[in-house]
Parts: sequence; structure tokens; C-alpha cells
Amino acid sequence: MDFSLSDPDRAVLDGVAAEAKAGEKYARHYDDHEEELLPKSFPEASSFPPIQQRLRGRSGHDTPMLVLQVLMRIEREAHCGVPLRQPPTALGNAALDAAGTAVQKARWGHLMLAMSITEPGAGSDTKAIQTTARLDGDAWVLNGDKIFVTNGVRCDGTIVWATVDKSAGRGGIKSFLVMKGTPGFELVRKEKKLGIRASDTAAYAFRDCRVPRDHLIGGDESVPRGEREGSASYKGVLKTFNMTRPFVAAGGIGKALGAFRFARDRLAEEGIVVDVDEGPTCRSAAAQALLDIEADIEAATLTVLRAAWLASQGKPNNLEASVAKAKGGELCRSGPQRAMEALGAMSLSHDYPIEQYLRDGRITDIYEGTGQIQRLVIAREILGYSSEELT
Repeated sequence: MDFSLSDPDRAVLDGVAAEAKAGEKYARHYDDHEEELLPKSFPEASSFPPIQQRLRGRSGHDTPMLVLQVLMRIEREAHCGVPLRQPPTALGNAALDAAGTAVQKARWGHLMLAMSITEPGAGSDTKAIQTTARLDGDAWVLNGDKIFVTNGVRCDGTIVWATVDKSAGRGGIKSFLVMKGTPGFELVRKEKKLGIRASDTAAYAFRDCRVPRDHLIGGDESVPRGEREGSASYKGVLKTFNMTRPFVAAGGIGKALGAFRFARDRLAEEGIVVDVDEGPTCRSAAAQALLDIEADIEAATLTVLRAAWLASQGKPNNLEASVAKAKGGELCRSGPQRAMEALGAMSLSHDYPIEQYLRDGRITDIYEGTGQIQRLVIAREILGYSSEELT
């Protein structure tokens, strides 16, 4: 593995950093006005070319694309701002790509699709999902509630996880596309959250919601049974997380990096600068804290780069993706907190952005599988246990 960057890739990252910094001016407004949705683009967006344009002409000698994308995510999140352009896709699109048929991808791939998994009584334990899907003629009838749906307000539709047979456990869990406006599909509310308030997060209700039979993602209606079984739809969508978890972890690393940079610059104004040539007994506690945070950022970054590199090579990365998510999920909490402690009382003030880094980063350890779940996955992978053998 070689994570050194080519000159064109460095230019891409510099452009991403400049664009992310331009979005900082809007951060406090949308943090304080959670009820508002971000516009599709801000005026400053016209000063920055779309990322697709920046990436044109890359060669096989450049950094693997997934590795570069992870680094771009870290750099974006290191600026406590909002994106100048809203992305056209969401997590549901990744699920459609992973498990949908060719016809389904062609039909819905251009839409923004959210992912509806979490329920009031089922989070990371997906086999506890209570939302049901019952086949009635040429339609599936969905009933249940979903919460914390990212991009749930602005999306065109959502991929809903539901069980067609509770007695089959994971084997009965399948995913269905439900479009906005479908009778029986209600957007209950836009969630109020501790952090990432600029991100629209919704709660949904499905009451006798009928969707066409061909809206079953992957099209496989069979229900496998057995302790290690899961439906093709279930397994296919789970593979999505091996791709997305390194990116989620990168977001948490970015928040830690932003908090580190803020603390480093403020402390430098007071004459506290880290000298790596000094021994630990010669440094102030604040300088040592900065050094420790920087080392943890570097270690966490290497885990997400490895997971992304394996994916770019078409190699299995289930273990590495969970390691990256667990490490990034820990750092998103400990990094900003330690940076705030080094700054002292000023870090608690709403006048400074560092407290927002802590609030915004906190979600990294929760969504797409909590840190506890990642450690279970890691242990199962290393020890060769099934979920039934190690829970």
C-alpha cells in the first residue's frame, strides 16, 4: 500500500479544503436554525468547479479513487462549515448499487434515496426490526416506524428495511424502495439533534403503505433459514457498509482534525507551540495534549486509508472497515474533548466553533453501526464466530 499523493491529487485536496473553508460562514446560522433546509447551492459554489471536473484526467499513477475520497472527506469535515453544493445522492443510492437489479439501478439510480433502518426499538441490532412487509397480490404492504433517516426530508424516496417473516430472523429482512408521495408513507417530523443540525434527519411512519411488487430491492422473494442465513437483499445492503463505514469514520477524524487545528492555532497565539524534539517532561501539558491528539489522528487516518485501499483493490475489507469505524468513532469523541480541555473555559463558549466539532463529530460513533457493534464484528472476524455465538 502506498498512500503518497501525486501532485494532481494534492491540488484536488487543496481545492476541497478551500471550498470547505468557504462554507464556514454559514455554519453557525444552520446550527442555530435547525428547522431550515440547506439550499441546493450557495453563491460561493460558482467559484469552485464541481468535484467531477477536478477529478478528470486522473491516471493509474494517481492515488486510488476511494483513498482520495476518504482524504477529501476528512478535509471537508475538518472545516466546521456546510457544503456549498448539496450532493445528488444519499446512503440509499449506495444500497441500490450494492443490491439492486440492473433494471432497478437504471430506473432509480438518478434519484436521491435515503436509507430507513433505525426504529424506536431497533438500532444497530438489525435483526430486531419490527417494520413488516406483507405481499398482497402485486403489491407489498408496509407497516412500521423509522427514525433518524439521514437526508429524509429532501430525498426523493427511501430504501426501507422490513421483515417479511419474523420467524426467519435475518433471512426475513428485505429492503424496499418507497417513493415520496406514496399513500400510507408519512414524513412525521424533522428530527432535532445534538449535532450535525444542518443535515436533515427525518422520522417516517408507514401505515398500510402499498408499493409495487417490483420495488423489492434485488427482486429475490425467497426466505432463507438457518443461523448464518440472511436474505440476498439483506446481505447485499450490508455490503454497503463495508464501503461507507470508512467514509463515516473519516468524517469523525475530520472533526477531530478541525478541533486540533483550532486549539493548535489558539494556543500558538499564546506562545504554546509543540516542539517534537523536546522530551515529554520538557513540554507543557497543553503541548503534550496537542501532540497526543495529532498522533491519534494519524493512526485513525491510516485505518480508514487501509480499508478504502482494500475496497479499491476489490479485496474483502469487512474487518478493516469495522476497525476504521471503531477507531474513528472513538476519536470523534476524545479528540475534540481533549482539544477543548487544552483550551480551557473559552472552548465552552458558543462564540467559538470548537464546541460544535465535538457535537457534530459525536454521531460518528453511533450511526452505521455503533462502536460497540464494530467491536463485536471485529471479534467475530478474528475469532471466526457467528453472531449467534458471540453477541
